[in-house]
Amino acid sequence: MLYRMYNMWAERHGYKVKVMDYLDGDEAGIKSATIMIEGDNAYGFLKSEHGVHRLVRVSPFDAAGRRHTSFAAVEVMPEISDPGEIELREEDIKMDVFRSSGAGGQKVNKTSSAVRLTHIPTGIVVSSQVERSHFQNLENCRNMLRARLAEIKEREHLEKISDIKGVQMKIEWGSQIRSYVFMPYQLVKDLRTEYETGNIQNVMDGDLDGFINAFLSMKAGT
Repeated sequence: MLYRMYNMWAERHGYKVKVMDYLDGDEAGIKSATIMIEGDNAYGFLKSEHGVHRLVRVSPFDAAGRRHTSFAAVEVMPEISDPGEIELREEDIKMDVFRSSGAGGQKVNKTSSAVRLTHIPTGIVVSSQVERSHFQNLENCRNMLRARLAEIKEREHLEKISDIKGVQMKIEWGSQIRSYVFMPYQLVKDLRTEYETGNIQNVMDGDLDGFINAFLSMKAGT
């Protein structure tokens, strides 16, 4: 649902979206996905979405119609224009090559060209399986890893990448930045800015500008 929401937000703003990695859930939904959104100020707007999101609804997979609470982590990273800004040492990287997979075999190539990189000092893992070429997927992974390290370095005000010790978000109750409640009432509320709306369907259809503007205004005032 969040994957669809961000794709629709990008479409509303005329941004280009490219799927970098996509992994189906074990039974339904998405286990993880990585998308690149290209356009003017895309990172500046979307950095407000970085954090844990909480969803409360009646699960369509529960025959008893019970209410379920789910959590999902959203990470937002800038594209690094100068690769020299972030040095990746070969001895710090573990590379795995695997066969691409996707829903119905339509999303990705089926050859063993997919790449997963693990940054050993921090435990950060990135993967790409959307390109037909192993080398293109490897370059995608390198770019994503640089972006992830740069974003953490900036957010934590660190002087050196070596100071990063595997910063991870806890996906659990009390750690969320925003809640999407479908029942017993309908409300989307951002816990950082207190901005909220009862029009949850509009939000799920990509209407995030109120939340983004409230976050940017809050940051501008600090």
